[in-house]
Amino acid sequence: MRAYHKHLEVWALLLFFMRTCWSVPQRCEPGDEFLGSCSSTTQEETPACTEMNLGYCNEMDYSRTIFPNILGHRSRFEAESGAEYLLLSVIHGLLNGECSPEIRLVGCSVLAPPCREDKVVKPCRSSCEALRKDCSHAFEAIDMAWPYFLDCDRFFASEEEGCFDPLARLRARQELALSSLSPEEPSTIIQFTYTSNAQMYSLLKRTAAKCSHISHVYSIGRSTEGRDLLVIEFTDNPGQHELLEPEIKLVGNMHGNEVLGRQLLIYLAQYLCSEYLLGNQRIQTIINTTRIHILASMNPDGYELAASEGHLLNGWTNGRTNAQNIDLNRNFPDLTSILYRSRRSRHFRTDHIPIPDAYWFGKVAPETYAVMKWVRSLPFVQSASLHGGELVVSYPFDFSKHPNEERMFSPTPDEQMFKQLARTYADAHATMSNNDTERCGASFYRTRGIINGAQWYSFAGGMSDFNYLHTNCMEITVELGCDKFPSEAELYPEWKRNKEALLSFLESVHRGIKGVVKDSDGNGIKGASVSVRGIRKDVTTAEDGDYWRLLNSGTHIMTATAKGYSRVSKRVSLPHNMNKAGRVDFVLQKLPVEPDIDDHLFPMVDTWERFDPYNQFERHGDPDVAEGEVEREEKPWWWNYFSQSGFSPPNWLLRNV
Repeated sequence: MRAYHKHLEVWALLLFFMRTCWSVPQRCEPGDEFLGSCSSTTQEETPACTEMNLGYCNEMDYSRTIFPNILGHRSRFEAESGAEYLLLSVIHGLLNGECSPEIRLVGCSVLAPPCREDKVVKPCRSSCEALRKDCSHAFEAIDMAWPYFLDCDRFFASEEEGCFDPLARLRARQELALSSLSPEEPSTIIQFTYTSNAQMYSLLKRTAAKCSHISHVYSIGRSTEGRDLLVIEFTDNPGQHELLEPEIKLVGNMHGNEVLGRQLLIYLAQYLCSEYLLGNQRIQTIINTTRIHILASMNPDGYELAASEGHLLNGWTNGRTNAQNIDLNRNFPDLTSILYRSRRSRHFRTDHIPIPDAYWFGKVAPETYAVMKWVRSLPFVQSASLHGGELVVSYPFDFSKHPNEERMFSPTPDEQMFKQLARTYADAHATMSNNDTERCGASFYRTRGIINGAQWYSFAGGMSDFNYLHTNCMEITVELGCDKFPSEAELYPEWKRNKEALLSFLESVHRGIKGVVKDSDGNGIKGASVSVRGIRKDVTTAEDGDYWRLLNSGTHIMTATAKGYSRVSKRVSLPHNMNKAGRVDFVLQKLPVEPDIDDHLFPMVDTWERFDPYNQFERHGDPDVAEGEVEREEKPWWWNYFSQSGFSPPNWLLRNV
């Protein structure tokens, strides 16, 4: 009998569990319950108005809300316990204040919608659509998907259906504030503070997303410690080279503890984007006619070390090198020595000097490697590298033509053009070229703030010499001031001192000659050489046959030639008052190719394409994935806000899900 009762108890317990399991409703996706496609409750709940009591939503224009809400949350506790509410509580910090409080107000209108006569009043779809148009770029910039509960079609209503505008009161306050201001030209607002590496990446991505029609970001590689070397580009057709549009680059923070250049380039990116949108004609002209590339930090690892000490404690050298203790401005191939050894040879080319194989047996930093690949991949015309420690612009050569002379004037064939480029920046700077002997950089007052690099001090393996001897690009080095890590209070004054100089330097790429070298069928010839009589430095044509040759005013004899084609020369006169590059095209006739003895005696002329022949840097590429394994995708930096909160991971915020 006892056994019989025991069996009855087991069967009763089993029936209880079966009934419980069978009664479990299907799992609802976010928002599906309110739409009626599924139910997470065992019995119908009657919606009822209740007092608004959600801390982050108490600024709404109403005091009563309703549960279940639009997303199906049955109570205030359930709404506050969801990832949606957590997102609204941290969104201001995630987006650095952008689109705040608009996103919070619209989000709260879904989580805690207004209630009238125990019925929900949905927020207006037009408010949601305007918000998404203005703010989707901010989410894209931090690699976050647009939140599902801000789906304008799904959770919002039209004016005809009767809706509530959650932004009406905020808009009225903003219009009142604007009406009290004196009517002035709109201007760009920049926060002049230091930015961490994570903040820099986020800010540049947000800027590019905000101005996506004229800008985008791309990575040229990674640092020793795996940080992105992120470039932001500005042009009217981002992502590709346009025929006859010159390309210019600005590089900052090569030495990690020289931080002012990094910040100025971050500010410049924000300024270019904002002023273009505000209709600044000068900025629009620059961007519409130029392709600008900005690498704000070439040495983010060094910056990390320098920033950890701060401007008060940072010494003269801490953070200067990369994480491998390599000075990046001594790490490029020393092509200048090769030039000095071989320049008397009639057959030796003084342009596009190949990288010797021996270079790859030394210690090449990943940052150096990335920049070399970058400058080889794009037809850069002009460049500036921003440093700190003095107030002067130096130009190549940086390595002395006499090995025993540490301070010896060592000009390039383009000495006059380099002086003009240096003069452009120094003269537009607030103090660099004046003759005040008490100022920072006073030792250069006799030359008005510019100097030949080797005449200042000589060093080999510099980036500017490499640019000039290996590519078409002419690069100057701008020393921005005596303090390598100025205080935050100095950032705005430094921006004012350098803004005009930066803009003038960007504009200065439009001087000299540009054109296209074509064959008789009108096809551009890639790799043709364009020379100027009296200047032993040729430039080569880009993919579609276009070229740019920076030149000062005067009369020049220019010659275009390519292997298998005729040679064509032209006399060109550049007047003093030209404010844009002159156009000179060449048409070359095809010729039968005959064996050239120089191809055998001097094989180095064809080895420019030989780059990293020993695959030294394969280890810096994508990690290997073992057979049968799935490579795990790295979560974005903001994921920890949610994964450590105890909530179910909001996969709906991941862009690739």
